[in-house]
Amino acid sequence: MQGLASRLWLSLSTTGLLVGTLFFAASFTPSLIPRAYVVQGVLAGVSLAAGYGIGVFGAWLWAYLELPQSRHGIARWIKTGAAVFCAAVALLFLWRASDWQNSIRRLFDLEPVDSVYPFSVALIALAAFAVLLVVARLFQFTLGLVAGRLRSYMPRRVANVIGLTVALMLFGSLANGVLLRYALYVADGSYKALDEMIEADTAQPAEPGKTGSSASLMKWDELGRMGRGYIASGPSANDIGAFLGRPAQEPIRVYAGLNSAETPQARARLALQELKRVGGFDRSMLVIITPTGTGWVDPEGIDTLEYLHGGDVASVAIQYSYLASWLSLLVEPGYGGEASRALFHEVYDYWTTLPKDHRPKLYLYGLSLGAMNTERSNELFEVLGDPYQGVLLAGPPFPSGIWRSITDQRDEGSPFWLPRFRDGSYVRFTSQQNALAIPDAHWGPMRVVYLQYASDPITFFDPLSFYRAPQWMAEPRGPDVSPALRWYPVVSFLQQLVDIATATTAPMGHGHVYAPEHYIDAWVEVTDVKGWSDSDIERLKARFEAR
Repeated sequence: MQGLASRLWLSLSTTGLLVGTLFFAASFTPSLIPRAYVVQGVLAGVSLAAGYGIGVFGAWLWAYLELPQSRHGIARWIKTGAAVFCAAVALLFLWRASDWQNSIRRLFDLEPVDSVYPFSVALIALAAFAVLLVVARLFQFTLGLVAGRLRSYMPRRVANVIGLTVALMLFGSLANGVLLRYALYVADGSYKALDEMIEADTAQPAEPGKTGSSASLMKWDELGRMGRGYIASGPSANDIGAFLGRPAQEPIRVYAGLNSAETPQARARLALQELKRVGGFDRSMLVIITPTGTGWVDPEGIDTLEYLHGGDVASVAIQYSYLASWLSLLVEPGYGGEASRALFHEVYDYWTTLPKDHRPKLYLYGLSLGAMNTERSNELFEVLGDPYQGVLLAGPPFPSGIWRSITDQRDEGSPFWLPRFRDGSYVRFTSQQNALAIPDAHWGPMRVVYLQYASDPITFFDPLSFYRAPQWMAEPRGPDVSPALRWYPVVSFLQQLVDIATATTAPMGHGHVYAPEHYIDAWVEVTDVKGWSDSDIERLKARFEAR
């Protein structure tokens, strides 16, 4: 066993270990979201493997170019010295890790941690590194096996190229065609089962005017878990009236689940008919909602609007998936856009046939993947002749085309995470601190507001951070971005991938979890709320904060 361990140690690349250790150490520095020790361990192991691979490639390239090599005896001493250096660096960064994590936690109003469990993190990291090293060695073995068989028939380097191609195709097929497909199959089954689950506290509504009731065009058990929760969880007229101190109306909510009809177009038509049935077009305000990938509608986003307008609000949404948003983005990126566009045109086309002085004001709302798909629901030239009144988009994902275009063309001097665009008459951005009241700016006929947090990795993930610092790291930074955050090649990219996976674990008001008080500020501007004093707005915020 000791001999096996010695041979394994000697087989490791010194350059790979040095570069890998630097990557391992850098992985402990802060990113956007605080990390639990298990997540940190996996990240550290993957970073170690990535650095090791880069170091191995560098050493191979050095040898391939026939540059001078160290002697065998000296190489053993170099490896021993490198091991001591690696251990010292690793211990130093493990010791500093809790301070770095606390630099984020303080900004998130979280309790500081005393330790990141360095022993457990190191074990998890070594396990992750070992798994990836075995995969790399299998890849190397496959390449060598194929190339070795071919060298009898063709030049050595041609055989090597063919061997590399075969190994890439084989391992790529295994990763995409087997592992990924199996993972998606498991996820699909899990999310589907969750979507079909009927919770005990979401009873079928008895009122005929509710979607899913016995009088509804949609069956209760076909709305999906998220649809049933959306219909059942909203505030009642009594709730709103008690807060306002005056009579309020019962908000109207319409939702078509995946099982309500076969296609997005059919679900959109069904939702329009249900909206007509329950009197949605008789309200003063109508909101077309594109939900997240699971079909979830953020209650903080819609409940706040219903309070602000005394319940005189109708809203409509259709489900396009039951997968989490990041999975929907991966496996069906165009499907949500198709559903959002179908619903928008069904509702908008009917809305434009109504007399302008006897129809509701029309608004659009989306969170996360719903925000990106809301962008895709219509083109500006399609509605210029009869525009809707406004849009609220919260946490738009980084591939969102319109968001990206506006952000890239922001006014000089405005930060990437809170841009200003021209005169502010069409689109404005806001964050934790309300930034919508721009001096000397006047809203045009259509108001578009983006609500985004500087700490939201789903919005600010940058694929090019692999080799350059993302723009949101420039000064001034967002209010909840750690001042200790630094860019490191490759490692920062890996940190952001982890941040995306953990974005919804942040406390409300940070990361990808949007707080009701910030929705309230945004809705006040988008819908031009009248008759509310500053103290009333603060009282409403306090109510939702307490909830």
